[in-house]
Amino acid sequence: MGTYTFYDDLPRRDRFADLAQSDTFTPLPQDWLVGCCDIVDSTGLIAAGQYKTVNIIGASVISALINAMQGRAFPYVFGGDGASFAIPPSEQDNCHAVLSNLRSWVSAEFGVELRAALLPVEWVLAEGLEVSVARHAVSADVDYAMFSGGGMAWVERQMKVEGFSVPPSEHITPPDLTGLSCRWNNIKARNGTILSLVMLPRDNGENHEFSRVVTDVLALAAQLERSGHPVPQDGPPLGYPPPGLALEAHVSRGGSPLGLRKIRLLVNTAITGLIMWSGKRFGSFDPVQYRAMLSTNADFRKFDDGLKMTLDCDASTRNQLLDLLRNAKAAGHIRYGLHEQDEAMVTCFVPSATRDDHVHFVDGAAGGYTSAAARLKAEDD
Repeated sequence: MGTYTFYDDLPRRDRFADLAQSDTFTPLPQDWLVGCCDIVDSTGLIAAGQYKTVNIIGASVISALINAMQGRAFPYVFGGDGASFAIPPSEQDNCHAVLSNLRSWVSAEFGVELRAALLPVEWVLAEGLEVSVARHAVSADVDYAMFSGGGMAWVERQMKVEGFSVPPSEHITPPDLTGLSCRWNNIKARNGTILSLVMLPRDNGENHEFSRVVTDVLALAAQLERSGHPVPQDGPPLGYPPPGLALEAHVSRGGSPLGLRKIRLLVNTAITGLIMWSGKRFGSFDPVQYRAMLSTNADFRKFDDGLKMTLDCDASTRNQLLDLLRNAKAAGHIRYGLHEQDEAMVTCFVPSATRDDHVHFVDGAAGGYTSAAARLKAEDD
């Protein structure tokens, strides 16, 4: 498997449960680089009601990298308030510039501090850790990366103490965030509650024990409708004006005035909304197909040096899950954080609305993964 084509050559696995086994992951080449970003005090921003802002800044990292790499596939994972990713060595300078510009732009546009780190994989290996990756195909046109090995979690910890930091650029250059949007309404829980789960192995735990707990969690989730998928099969609800219109204006305005961009988006989303509500084809755009693929392509579960899930859950399954997690923690196999809310949300990256390769990042709508991770950390402390 060549360095340059490493990610392209990985098999795409369509059974999520298979990813509970470590042998489904492949180590990154030693000359690749890994990186991550997150928002400073994202918990405080969420407490202030700015969860949509947190999510769209997190997704902007992925969007900016995808556009900078001109759509070339690379492994990334959306984390709610940030993202983790890996790139081949040929993209190092390009990626460094994107992260540097993003830090300055996020600060200027939103008044929020974004951290960023980038380092060679071989530095992670020197710590006795691995960065392994797998590809999970959610449809014929979309797959998501999964990370394993403990390396990414270590990189994130280093980033939070200013390790391997990518400094902000001196000049503010708006990133290319073409395709990034947040036009859909939040999705109300249909079965009782939206659960955001972050589950990690104990630092000294054995992989097979963590894998066994993951298998048990997934078997429990499989009892739910569509395995707990929080996005309805016909997509999220759509309102007007879209609740995320102001945020989309920020990320799509480039150098134009914010007010003018909002007006243009109001017109654009009104037209799009009428087509969506009609359910009729408009040229090459099929709104029924688009909404169905939105649900199919949504990333409501992932592996990121642990298991992360956003589930639409009934009370009975929620209680069984909590018992399972508590017992596994008491046995020393896992650490976990759980956050409950009434709604889920999606943030979208749509290269073209007429194709089926659009991706949709799912999180809880009132804290989600960020709050679950904060609870996990509080339990550790």
